[in-house]
Amino acid sequence: MNSETSTSSQSSQESLNQPEPAFGWTPYAEQINGRFAMIGFIGLLLLELLTGQDLFTWLGLR
Repeated sequence: MNSETSTSSQSSQESLNQPEPAFGWTPYAEQINGRFAMIGFIGLLLLELLTGQDLFTWLGLR
């Protein structure tokens, strides 16, 4: 087995593990939504930590 064959088989395996961007309920869209949700959650925690007020106070609901 030469280096070209091993490189092409590795790249094809890597592309199988990576979801392709597409519209609708796809694994790629779910992965991106999950990442944005994690960023938003960390942002809310930092907001509460730095200001001492929760989200409801910021929205004027308290």
